[in-house]
Amino acid sequence: MRLKTKLTEISLSSLGHTWILDLDGTLVKHNGYKLDGKDSFLEGAEAFLNGIPLKDMVIILTSRAEETRDQTESFLREHGIRYDLILYNVPYGERILINDDKPSGLRTAIALGKKRDTGILLQIARKKEIFEER
Repeated sequence: MRLKTKLTEISLSSLGHTWILDLDGTLVKHNGYKLDGKDSFLEGAEAFLNGIPLKDMVIILTSRAEETRDQTESFLREHGIRYDLILYNVPYGERILINDDKPSGLRTAIALGKKRDTGILLQIARKKEIFEER
């Protein structure tokens, strides 16, 4: 059964961004490394990751045990995926992002949920406004 990927649209400022991304079921097949013996990207995920601007920070979260670090990071290196940090042993429950909005009105917290093992189809509109950086 193939799950349909839904187009999600977000609007971002021209400032640098921090991407906080779940690994299993979001970027790669959930538990694929256990079930198939290796990871595999979900539809659009590899292109999405490679499209993140170099000035942005990429943080990957996973409930995988620390013992999977070599296998996980080897897979990402083989595919040329850039990231700044991977956190292992993250709890299975909700992930909560809390951030303050800028006085200019820029909303600085965006949260997107998606169905497990569906691809990533994200359309990003860049705002042309200038927002204060600090």
